[in-house]
Amino acid sequence: MKHVSTMIGTAIAGMFVMSVWGAFVEQGGIIGGWFAGLIIIGTMWLMNHYLGLINNDGAFVDMACGIGMAGFMRGVFENGIQVGIDSLPTLGLVILGGALGGFAAFKVEKYWAERDKEVAKEAA
Repeated sequence: MKHVSTMIGTAIAGMFVMSVWGAFVEQGGIIGGWFAGLIIIGTMWLMNHYLGLINNDGAFVDMACGIGMAGFMRGVFENGIQVGIDSLPTLGLVILGGALGGFAAFKVEKYWAERDKEVAKEAA
């Protein structure tokens, strides 16, 4: 059931971002975009993370995955399958960038842990 609630929570976040954010930006420019980020992402974060709709056990998958999938599929539904096919190279590079960023974050965290361990040893 947790997987279903995760899909529902990320889908709701994706639908709100893809349908409402642009209207805020059109009305208020950059301030509207900031306001949309605060209202939409803040509310969705509260629902998904604080109230526990998204399952974050094991590998961390955040709302961004659902928002990205909603944006990808919105383009496919509005403009046809060819739009999705044409965007696959970009999607592949985004996935590669995310993997490299995750690997870099892992290495930095590991370095910090080792550094903190050595500092604690020297202080003792």
